Amino acid sequence: MAISELQIALIGAGAVGVAMVWGYNVWQDRQHRKTAERIFNGELGDALPVAAPEMQRAVDDERREPHLDAGPDAVPQGDDDPYPTAAVDPEPDAAQAASASAPPLPDESADEIVDCVLRLTASEAIAAPVVLAMQNAWAGELGKALHWLARNDDEAWRQLDARDAGRYRDWAIALQLVDRRGAVSAGELTSFFEGAQQIAQHMGAALELPALDETLLHAARLDEFCAGVDIQFVLHVVEATGGVFAGTKLRGVAEAAGLTLEADGVFRARDEAGGELFTVANLGNEPLAADTLAALSTHGLTLSLDVPRVADGVAAFGRMLATARQLTTALGGVLVDAQRAPLSQAMIDAIGAKTAELQQTMRDAGIEPGSVRALRLFS
Repeated sequence: MAISELQIALIGAGAVGVAMVWGYNVWQDRQHRKTAERIFNGELGDALPVAAPEMQRAVDDERREPHLDAGPDAVPQGDDDPYPTAAVDPEPDAAQAASASAPPLPDESADEIVDCVLRLTASEAIAAPVVLAMQNAWAGELGKALHWLARNDDEAWRQLDARDAGRYRDWAIALQLVDRRGAVSAGELTSFFEGAQQIAQHMGAALELPALDETLLHAARLDEFCAGVDIQFVLHVVEATGGVFAGTKLRGVAEAAGLTLEADGVFRARDEAGGELFTVANLGNEPLAADTLAALSTHGLTLSLDVPRVADGVAAFGRMLATARQLTTALGGVLVDAQRAPLSQAMIDAIGAKTAELQQTMRDAGIEPGSVRALRLFS
């Protein structure tokens, strides 16, 4: 059957259309690859892989172990925005102007590194109970901490709770991206974005959303970095002859060393600001409870230093070591490492050096050990 000129033209047009679609897909794929390469290679530096007998991961078994040939990068710093804008809802100029003029958000609830922060600017003040009630449909799906903050003109940001009855025009919602359980999931972040969009629509508020994939990438890289420095140093004091320590004597020695027995059945040493330096716990499963300590007999004690959560890790380790030696002398025990080998001076020196190295790695990434930022990430 002869092919008409019209059919030939249609076939040609179809072929051109297919070629254009294919070309656009190739171009788009290259753009995504360039974006990913920029984030992986341009914004992050090397993290420190660690491995030593006295180190214990302070996370569950599902977290990734650092590898010697892997270089998890440091966290984005400086003025670079870790959350490039991908989508803008109504009135972006109003939202940008409000954000620029507003006071900084508090790190303890809305941190540029730790959280994904969304800002909403309503045309008029809205009651906090109304807004907070809207989140009930989706906030329960989130496995990470969620904070609401609000303010009016010439006011500082305030963190809201269920009892707040104020009316506010400027709002911020902060979802924590990483903690010791790992990074936020794609499903959780999607629920967060969609829930915030619904609230913005009900409020008639301007809302800017960051790119989902880049936010997830930032969370994954931050989690990888944290996993590389998330270390606890553990020492044990055990009875030298295989016998037991008496609970009554233990309490007196621990309190003489400046430790306090707390409600969770663990002795703690704290700094002047109340921050935890290290803990002393029962080597067995039974807690060192105040009402049962007199009758307790234990084969040993575990002293633990959580490196990321202590401001001066070297000083804290020095005090923990001194306390361990006090306990050893007073109770007639022996100081051993996590593998129950006698603790040598070489190993003590290595732990001190590694503590300093890990904490400097954190500082270089903008995460001060023992700071609010560190306490949130390593919780």
